[in-house]
Amino acid sequence: MKKAALIAGLALASLLATPALAAEGDVEAGRAKAETCLGCHGIPNYTNVYPTYRVPKLGGQHADQIFAALQAYRSGERQHPTMSAQAASMSDEDMRDVAAYFAQVKPGKKEPRTYGGNPQAGQEKTQVCATCHGADGKSPNPAFPVLAGQYADYLAHALRAYKLGERTNPIMAAQVATLSEQDILDLAAWFAAQDEGLNLLSTEAR
Repeated sequence: MKKAALIAGLALASLLATPALAAEGDVEAGRAKAETCLGCHGIPNYTNVYPTYRVPKLGGQHADQIFAALQAYRSGERQHPTMSAQAASMSDEDMRDVAAYFAQVKPGKKEPRTYGGNPQAGQEKTQVCATCHGADGKSPNPAFPVLAGQYADYLAHALRAYKLGERTNPIMAAQVATLSEQDILDLAAWFAAQDEGLNLLSTEAR
């Protein structure tokens, strides 16, 4: 109970410390500006070269999360050569527009997936994630990213990055500190297996 209260307290502190977006982006403007993004994020199962993991789905993600990620790549808080180069040329308005475009994509249906871990075992380990992300990875709170339906290998990559300090977030760092590699694979498998979650761009969204 003490740990749960601590997690909830940290989550609330994070919410209070996170500024809201100054304005919502323009979906139609974002549609045009996102063309360069689709070369990677619009291709099913497209993989990063090294380390190897599938490029994440963005369709249906909270706009706040996409905006924050782009800012982190621009500032150097997150490191990735391609993303850093893309974000460096974007204004805050560009980022808001692109975020708004991806956010309005409809949730995805079940598709053939490979997990690496055990989804059932992952479900039993979601207590540490549910406070912020929801037990099924479909957090309605825009302060926390949607995990449902994301590629399992990308989720595992992100968890490892938080554990190694390659991504900096005090809440995530605390939660992943005691996770084993099997825990990471199982949690990633559970969230990836959830339906009606993140999606590639639908025909309607293009």
